[in-house]
Amino acid sequence: MTKMLASVRSRQEAEIALQAGADIIDLKEPSRGALGAVDMRDIAEIVAFVNGRRLTSAASGDLPMEPDVVRAKVDELAATGVDFIKIGFLPSDYLTDCAKGLAGIAANRKLVAVLFADYVYPENVIDVFAEAGFHGVMIDTADKTKGRLLQHMSTDRIGTFVADCHARGLTAGLAGSLEAPDVPRLLAYNPDFIGFRGALCDNLVRDAEINRDAALKIRALIPEEQPAGTQSRVDYKLLAARGYFPDASELGLGTDKIFVRDFVLPVEIGAYSFEHGKTQRMRFDVTADVLRVTRNPEDMRHVVSYDLIMDGIRSLVARGHIELVETLAEQIAAFVLENPRVTNVVVRAEKLELGPGGVGVIIERKQDRQHAARSGDRAGTHAAEHRGRGAVPS
Repeated sequence: MTKMLASVRSRQEAEIALQAGADIIDLKEPSRGALGAVDMRDIAEIVAFVNGRRLTSAASGDLPMEPDVVRAKVDELAATGVDFIKIGFLPSDYLTDCAKGLAGIAANRKLVAVLFADYVYPENVIDVFAEAGFHGVMIDTADKTKGRLLQHMSTDRIGTFVADCHARGLTAGLAGSLEAPDVPRLLAYNPDFIGFRGALCDNLVRDAEINRDAALKIRALIPEEQPAGTQSRVDYKLLAARGYFPDASELGLGTDKIFVRDFVLPVEIGAYSFEHGKTQRMRFDVTADVLRVTRNPEDMRHVVSYDLIMDGIRSLVARGHIELVETLAEQIAAFVLENPRVTNVVVRAEKLELGPGGVGVIIERKQDRQHAARSGDRAGTHAAEHRGRGAVPS
């Protein structure tokens, strides 16, 4: 299950995040940069206040890539008793030395390396942290004035990052000026946690105080893992939206259609030899029937976003050469039907460069409702196919 990480800077904000149901109370001072450090005295106070009711983490601050400096700061944070210590790593000739210098602490404390999507790193950067014994790696953005994570990093690369971390036994986290509509798109790739600051504040202003209603809005988008015998704080509409009600169709509200039309991408596709080694333009039209979970949709809990369809097509195309249009159409249909609220999907896949008109295929596929009941909590399993050693792109 993906956890919600809420970045707070005071005991008062920690209390709001705790009441809103955040899984990880993250201690960070937003006015001091992407990983602004909270004063040690305040960290100790907040950790004592949380008192094990939730996991805690603390940011190390924006540190220079000097092994002795990084080690000293992490030693200091380790003494506060936080569960996780987040350390930012900038591209540097000394990045590996800084990571290796923390191997002794990593053996006893859970260290999380933070990389930044607006920088470029070596392709083997995740291996560096795995070999140093880190607990996890997360992606964030360094310059909060230059857009959200998804403006720096495509969803297929995010899927590759998460899968690469998991393949190396590391947890994977995502953050970076995220907003509510980003949440269902990122959940599809099964990260271990998603981090928020601005989305928890009034008008997305990350330096403002955390707003309880904003925090609850984000919490409602991320299904919670409940201890046995306890009652979920998430309402039935959200549970149905995420597929945790196998009989969601019995709500009796019918279906809506969502669609993507005239979505054109360059694709490596074709069975002929002259079609190999290059791309050709393809157009996609996808229409999906989606179970309704409320008569009055108000926010992202109540809808299935068309972004998920476009993200899926991009991810499938990014895997490399495909022989047949029919194969790609089937893969797109299967991807869309992974969402347990989708009952039916029609996919039109069309090559645009083989003549004066278009050629392609139209298929229609229906949901296996028994499969939907089984797959409600694993909509992100397709991300596991994104193997490789992808660097964080600029």
